Amino acid sequence: MDFTFTEEHEQVRDMVRRFAASEITPIARKHDDDETFPPEMFRKWGELGLLGVRYPTEDGGSGMDKISDCIVREELSYASQAFASSWSAHTHLGIWPIWKAGTPEQKAKYLPAAFEGRRISAFGLSEPGGGSNIRALSTKAEKIEGGWRISGAKTYITNSPIADFMLLAARTSPELKPHAISLFIIDLPNPAVSIHKLEKEGIRASETGLIHFDGLEVPDDALLGHQTGTYPIIIDSLSENRVGVAANALGMARAARDASIAYAREREVAGKRLGQYQAIAHKIADMDAEIEAARWLVYHGAWLVDQNRLTTHMAAKVKLFASEVAVRASEQAIRIHGGAGIMRDYSVGRIHRDALVYVIGEGTSEVQRNLISRALEL
Repeated sequence: MDFTFTEEHEQVRDMVRRFAASEITPIARKHDDDETFPPEMFRKWGELGLLGVRYPTEDGGSGMDKISDCIVREELSYASQAFASSWSAHTHLGIWPIWKAGTPEQKAKYLPAAFEGRRISAFGLSEPGGGSNIRALSTKAEKIEGGWRISGAKTYITNSPIADFMLLAARTSPELKPHAISLFIIDLPNPAVSIHKLEKEGIRASETGLIHFDGLEVPDDALLGHQTGTYPIIIDSLSENRVGVAANALGMARAARDASIAYAREREVAGKRLGQYQAIAHKIADMDAEIEAARWLVYHGAWLVDQNRLTTHMAAKVKLFASEVAVRASEQAIRIHGGAGIMRDYSVGRIHRDALVYVIGEGTSEVQRNLISRALEL
């Protein structure tokens, strides 16, 4: 078994690391404070080919693999999870279903502009009253002559305040069955779509919205793949994205660890460097061991995606472990920093707030445990 990254993987990591250090780290604090995302960042990512990492060259992508995708996520998250979250919502959830199930016309219309960063995407799934039960979503699409009329609401939708189009999940028949849920591609802005930007405690620089659809009418060709019942595409997209989200969590955990190491080396207490105290050194050692375990689990998951062998319960294991590691690492980082840990001049408080998002978002830890236990036939 070969556990080494290829030369191409290392080149991707080096490129993203240098870009993040020069273009994201210097502005991350400002945009976190302002709760704004700079849309021009998508153009920069597009110029580097970072928006099409996961997609084949024949479809306009960069032709890399899922391991490369996870490397990009890890390094962007190390600099700022909010920036990485906006990148992720666009490059995966907002594009993957179109690439996977779209018609040739839909792909031609949306993918090139999305890969180049000229148009920003979002993915409308979560609802105000729905929680994690996807099958019970209440947004409805009623068939009308020449198209569909959509009514309902979505919430916690990343990128929606700045999006140019979105994938929207809606019920196309009344049964509480998978075949009753379909995806639509919605161009934005639209007078029948109102988007309210939400204020958040975590990933503050990633703009998130509450959306209402009031009799939105779309043509037949807005239906993804020109077919109803695309619920399986949603599930496949979420499963693969959980591996990606785990890579985001890995980046946050690494950032928390490295901030703790730097502080422990510099801070002096009673004439000794903080790292010379065994209690502090052991905290960082535990953190480092868990991060190493998460790292191998994440990239094993990415390898399974590339081998077309990822299962829903394996994706749940990867996401569950990595996200919980990020929360523990960032909390310990705050404790190691002491009073400095709750000061905005230090990054560990922001990292912890951002990490907490991912034991909830993309399927709560409890949902992941349900998926794992179900596979164990408990």
